[in-house]
Amino acid sequence: MNSGQPNSLDVSKQAIGEVIVSIKDVNFSYAPGERQILSGLNMEFRRGQVVAVMGGSGCGKTTILRLIGGQYTAQSGQVLFEGKDIGKMSGAELMAARRRMGMLFQFGALFTDLSVFENVAFPLREHTDLSEELLRSLVLMKLNAVGLRGARDLMPSQISGGMARRVALARAIALDPPLIMYDEPFAGLDPISLGITARLIRDLNNALGATSLLVTHDVEETFAIADYVYFIANGRIGAEGTPEELSRSTDSFVRQFLDAAPDGPVPFHYPGKSLEEDFGVSAQ
Repeated sequence: MNSGQPNSLDVSKQAIGEVIVSIKDVNFSYAPGERQILSGLNMEFRRGQVVAVMGGSGCGKTTILRLIGGQYTAQSGQVLFEGKDIGKMSGAELMAARRRMGMLFQFGALFTDLSVFENVAFPLREHTDLSEELLRSLVLMKLNAVGLRGARDLMPSQISGGMARRVALARAIALDPPLIMYDEPFAGLDPISLGITARLIRDLNNALGATSLLVTHDVEETFAIADYVYFIANGRIGAEGTPEELSRSTDSFVRQFLDAAPDGPVPFHYPGKSLEEDFGVSAQ
């Protein structure tokens, strides 16, 4: 396990496969002069890996997904997808790159007026010219993979939250993308649904030979399926390593997060004026 920015790849990371996403020395803030969200960030995501990005709320985890998807552009540094700089792509190039990315949004984000079948069919209808017969077969195959082929005619309002997340996962893999991104895939799920979703993420990644990038807070389920974990703190890599390495870590930041400790490197109070400045009283 390495603390701070990585200087070199270890043997285990080299053995996984080619680099699908590379983030190199990225700095990002929402506007000039505002707080830096990400500072000098370096990360790699390799084919075949399930990689988790973890950290406290507001540390920049979801911003990383948006940089990879091209919704945001870094002020400096590079975000490379399959060797090409996302920040320098034309509109047409970016759309082509996005077709090779699957995205499972927080809470699923299904189209409420479309059936389960049509939700999964949506990316296929948008990006391919498949016949209805072939499209139907592909959609049913994806739904079968997540255990919901029998729910194809139901509407999102007729299924549970856990089922909706699985439908969203089937939609995310509809085009067999080499990269699948998950924004808090376990949020709001009961223990059974959480376990099912975690197993599906691992199994589908293996079956597709894809790269899965998880932004999540859930330590137990994530550590059970992830190959590698990055912890983000103050816009930088606070720590990184395999789940086994991080579980043994004595690093104060890692221990605070894994042990859910209120006191540690991540402060309880947001930076601001002192008590004396705000209230005219001593901090003592």
